[in-house]
Amino acid sequence: MSQSIYFETVNDYNQFNNHETLHPLVSVIDFSKAHKRTGSKMYFNLYCIFLKDVKCGDLKYGRATYDYQEGTLVFVSPGQVVDVENKIDKYQPLGHGLVFHPDLIKGTSLGKGISEYGFFGYQTNEALHLSAKEQQMVLEMFADIQFELSRPVDKHSKKVITSNIELFLNHCDRFYDRQFITRENVNKGILEKFEELLNNYFSSEKPNTVGLPSVAYCADELHLSPNYFGDLIKKETGKTAQEYIQNKIIDVAKQRVFNVDKSISQIAYELGFKYPQHFIRLFKQRTGVTPNEFRNLN
Repeated sequence: MSQSIYFETVNDYNQFNNHETLHPLVSVIDFSKAHKRTGSKMYFNLYCIFLKDVKCGDLKYGRATYDYQEGTLVFVSPGQVVDVENKIDKYQPLGHGLVFHPDLIKGTSLGKGISEYGFFGYQTNEALHLSAKEQQMVLEMFADIQFELSRPVDKHSKKVITSNIELFLNHCDRFYDRQFITRENVNKGILEKFEELLNNYFSSEKPNTVGLPSVAYCADELHLSPNYFGDLIKKETGKTAQEYIQNKIIDVAKQRVFNVDKSISQIAYELGFKYPQHFIRLFKQRTGVTPNEFRNLN
């Protein structure tokens, strides 16, 4: 039977991994101290970052399964569920992790900016693959946080700890930028599939039945999380995924506007707009003229 475990507090996760709780809201984990265990479905009310040293089971998140390899960072945010599919064979967890409760960062600069770290919304199959040097940097930053946790708590503790976590996350942002570049061929393949997806969408009846394609819809069709998909498109094209979709809508609209047998309202509905005035407004924003003016000019 599948085992489900809920982690509401840092102490819950420390106990699960055989660790003493030095601070109620944050902990650095050495997974080698944990007892051998089988796979389980884990529900998190915490922010967690895992650096795994060895393969220890296949993680499942949503529709995607990720083969947990060496030297990868996986990010989990409150409300996420991680399923380690190996439910029978015992394994020894190895690697390191950082876990902190949302209360730790309330009222801090990190708390205000945590939503900017889009990778907390990535799926596990979109993990960060680190170089040996990057892995060493991560371990050194974990060690800095652990050192602060070993000191007596004073009025500076929260600021120093959250500043170290923020520095670590900024480095992770840099690492992901590097990964988007080094995985350029993979990314171009996704971009081509995105373009094909939009072409097929507007050639089908979906605009009439579903409406305009959303970023979330496109990401799901490409088996990516909206955050990762959005970041990838932005890195590859310089445009947001929403801007890319809107550009495609305008390109299709320009072709259809030439069909004088159809009214502008008919074209708007065929593209998936609920209201023709929304189509007219977007068209003018992007082209400088209304659809009717574009038709007459051409």
